[in-house]
Amino acid sequence: TMETMTVLSLSALIALLPMAIRSLRIDGRDDAQRDAIFWMLVLVSFTGPLVLVIVAFAPGWRTGLAAALWVTVVATIGIYALVAAMAREGWRLAGLLYPYLILLGVIAIIWQGQAGQPMAGEAPTQWIYLHIGFSLTTYAVLTLAAVSGVCAFLQERALKAKKETALTRTLPSLSAAETLEVRLLELTAIILLLGLTTGMAVQYFESGVLLVVNHKTLFSLATLLIVAIL
Repeated sequence: TMETMTVLSLSALIALLPMAIRSLRIDGRDDAQRDAIFWMLVLVSFTGPLVLVIVAFAPGWRTGLAAALWVTVVATIGIYALVAAMAREGWRLAGLLYPYLILLGVIAIIWQGQAGQPMAGEAPTQWIYLHIGFSLTTYAVLTLAAVSGVCAFLQERALKAKKETALTRTLPSLSAAETLEVRLLELTAIILLLGLTTGMAVQYFESGVLLVVNHKTLFSLATLLIVAIL
């Protein structure tokens, strides 16, 4: 029901707040903040939106804006957790990432009543879901690459001004942010290429044509080209 979805949406939004607050209170350059409390808050921030997505998508895949935004939030936090575990300063992206995710959550709640469009149904389900999975992963990784780029920009400005700010003290160092940006862009290009391949498979099963030149195809190819150049 609409009441249930409203409660779950607000709960999902609230679940993001503790991690956002903690990320803005981080200071210093040591790794002590990536402790058990950090991972617990990441888990809470992931579980809240995930429960909402599971309930919302239980009857079938939804295509409305609110549903798409919450799925994006879940995917982005999942990829962020991997980056935080694998990259020494990757966890510091939270200072910019979580306020952005909260903004997405607020927009999703505002647009909650929007009706989605039905999915085209000729392609095998596994191909559709595989394509959706690659698309979501691409967006999540690209989001983290963009956040890394903003971190690098802010750190560069702080170095030129020879003055740290409360925000830059919570973010990755300039060299770490630049490294993360490049590595994440490389990963984005690979995943986007796989997504385009599965998209062509879906198109083939729907129409018998491997590649249809339309606005979606042109935007996807342009995105791949831009990411590759960057």
